[in-house]
Amino acid sequence: METKQAIAALTALGHASRLAAYRLLVEAGPAGRMAGEIAEALSIPNATLSFHLKELVQAGLAESENRGRNVCYRANFDAMNGLVAYLTHNCCAGSNDDACAPSPGCDC
Repeated sequence: METKQAIAALTALGHASRLAAYRLLVEAGPAGRMAGEIAEALSIPNATLSFHLKELVQAGLAESENRGRNVCYRANFDAMNGLVAYLTHNCCAGSNDDACAPSPGCDC
């Protein structure tokens, strides 16, 4: 992931409603969730949620699929993992503290 992409993703996640919606999408897994379900779960008006979901899609963190008159959203797990990898790249490289070691299985 490039710095510009990371900034866009972090900016999109920097709003409470978008972060909450994204967490629901991550929880839903590859099947995703319908926009109406997300709005109901977060008690957000549909028009407001639509704006927030659009921001997540533009940042590359989510994808949308039209299903008739409804829209299903799902997390883009490759982008999420890319952001985590970007943030943890060279994690603790200058530290001798064992508590700061990257997670097992991390290719950071």
